[in-house]
Amino acid sequence: MITKLLAAVIIISSLSCSQPAKTNVSAEETPTSPRWQQEVTETIKLFGHRNWIVIADGAYPQQSNAAIKTITIDATQLEAVDVVIKSIEKIKHVSANIYTDKEMAFVVEESAPGIEDYRRHLDALLKGKPVKNMLHEDVIRELDASAKLFNVLVIKTNMAIPYTSVFFQLECGYWNAKAEEKLRENLLKQRFKN
Repeated sequence: MITKLLAAVIIISSLSCSQPAKTNVSAEETPTSPRWQQEVTETIKLFGHRNWIVIADGAYPQQSNAAIKTITIDATQLEAVDVVIKSIEKIKHVSANIYTDKEMAFVVEESAPGIEDYRRHLDALLKGKPVKNMLHEDVIRELDASAKLFNVLVIKTNMAIPYTSVFFQLECGYWNAKAEEKLRENLLKQRFKN
């Protein structure tokens, strides 16, 4: 009898040990959503006008400015672009000006295998979005100037093709340049009235 009871206790103990442990999952986090995606979404909620998000290739340097946070992800660059675009679209307080490296259009397949496929897929992801092409150093200069006052998130991927970075300069989602220009005109008119 004691032997049977002991055997039953061992079986029950082994069954309870083999059950997967439950984890605490936040309302935003789902078991199928990688942690980096949640971090990007939370960061975009905190960010606003003049913050930047950069999706970079593997060779992008970690910058020394404390305002520039770099995370590395185990995902493709195209996946990261898609996540950032969708996160921005879900949040009403921001929109984005998107910059790509002008040099990317001149990188040839024989020097960088995969560039043609990447360009084609990136163009499809960015279709209908406000995209500007700038020389890489010019975009970096703007980013660095902005980082003197505002935070930047760099999402570093495993991409190994040059000049493939995508830069999102966040803007106010409920106010645009045309509205700002009109406001400034009205202020100027008011000043001359006084």
